[in-house]
Order: sequence, then C-alpha cells, then structure tokens
Amino acid sequence: MSRRDAENGQAALLLVGFFVVALLLVAVVVDASAAFLRRQGLDNVADGAALAGADGVQGREVYEGGLGERARIDPAEARQHVASYLRSTGAAARYPGLRWSVVADAERVVVRVAAPLDLPIPVPGVEEMPLVSATGASYVVVSD
Repeated sequence: MSRRDAENGQAALLLVGFFVVALLLVAVVVDASAAFLRRQGLDNVADGAALAGADGVQGREVYEGGLGERARIDPAEARQHVASYLRSTGAAARYPGLRWSVVADAERVVVRVAAPLDLPIPVPGVEEMPLVSATGASYVVVSD
C-alpha cells in the first residue's frame, strides 16, 4: 500500500469537519442575535415602565404646594402606573410569558421585566427556554 492510498479520503473528512464547525458557529450567532434583540426590546419596556412609574410623583401636592427640596413618589401609585403602561403597550402580547416586578420608594422606581426566549435554533438536550431579563430605573431629581 502506497502513501498516497493511505491519504485517500482525508480531504473529505476535513471538509465535513469544517462544515460542522461552520454550522455550529451559525447556530451560535443566530441564537445570540435573537437573545440580544429580545434584551433590547425588554430594555425599552423596562425603561418606559419605570418612567411611567415615576409619574407617581404626588401631582396635586406638586401643583398646589411646589416641590420643596424633593419630589416624592407614591410607591402604590407608581406600581399602578407601571401596570397600566404594560397593559396599554401590549407588552405581554409581544413578549409571551412576561413577568415583571416593581420596587418603588419615595425617590425612585425600579422595574425588572423578564420573558422566555424561544431560540431560533434550539440547543439539543435543553428543554427549558432561556429567560431574558432587563431592568429600568427612574429617579425624580429636583433642580433649580
């Protein structure tokens, strides 16, 4: 058997290997892009909800008595504003399985949203969909 006969088929094996690596890279890039786009969308939802929650500044007191040194956010009203914003924008329809939480105090509103992502190219052996989350915060600053 000559050396040339022993090397027959090596190029085909190398091409198959490169093809498999290329397919894996495409799958990673496609799934990472989908996760990035989902995260961007959730960032927008969280930021908008946090800004809507900051509308919980006690309006009547601001207009009748001024702000004083600090504007105060009513946490209960902030949660209502966030819920109303999420309903009015249809966020739950755009992001099925959307979960959200609000942490509000007298000075800030922090909204965390999360939604599962159905990967375009699923990972074999992984049954659970990955959860993508984002956080938005809004602070009320009083300046002269």
